[in-house]
Amino acid sequence: MELFIRTRIVTTVAIAMLAGPLLAQENKPVPKDSARVSVPGCTKGYIFTVGSRAANEAGSNFDIPEGMHLRMNGPKKMMAEIKAHEGSMIQITGLMKKGQNRTDGVAIGGGVRVGPGPSGGSLSPGGGQAFIDVEGWRPIAGSCPSR
Repeated sequence: MELFIRTRIVTTVAIAMLAGPLLAQENKPVPKDSARVSVPGCTKGYIFTVGSRAANEAGSNFDIPEGMHLRMNGPKKMMAEIKAHEGSMIQITGLMKKGQNRTDGVAIGGGVRVGPGPSGGSLSPGGGQAFIDVEGWRPIAGSCPSR
């Protein structure tokens, strides 16, 4: 009987320890003015350049054009992990405010767009920069273009 109780306690503790990390990985709720996106691309510092989406890769209703630059925000540990994979294709998942993916102008190919300049004659630091709050990342097949 004592062996049965001891085995049951050990099993319960093991299940609780294994289930803990799974519960901790639940995604936080998405605010109404934001969307959760997963995008492939390359990094340089804290800037993520969106790459082309594979034909078999699931898309999202929040279309982000290839070549768009996103400023990544995230925990220091995660950003250090991402930086260690600089030069390799990765896919990041995170939250973006709706409307940031708006692109004015005309696409001329290769992720390049020609559009109007700022009105009012002054530029603000970070003006027009799109941001993503990175929740996770993973390496994917492919290589980043070298400069």
